[in-house]
Amino acid sequence: MSFVTLGKDISAVEVSNISMYGIWLLVRDKEFFLPFDKFPWFKDKPISAIFNVVELSPGHFYWPLLDIDLTEEIIEHPERFPLVANDCRKKE
Repeated sequence: MSFVTLGKDISAVEVSNISMYGIWLLVRDKEFFLPFDKFPWFKDKPISAIFNVVELSPGHFYWPLLDIDLTEEIIEHPERFPLVANDCRKKE
């Protein structure tokens, strides 16, 4: 018996894990860790919203329920994007 893949892979990106420290994003053959201290927008958000991610174009990811837009470069090098990767919320 042989198995044949029909159609194209529609799941090029997925959240593979969520922990108290951050989320893991699986993109084809790469896995990225997004720690909450660098990507605070994901912390304390509903799991269903975090898992709802799409790849708009190669290396460009969007979480529509959270209105978060990130690229592989931002994920790999958040220090290069301090205004983007810092939590801009007011401290109370």
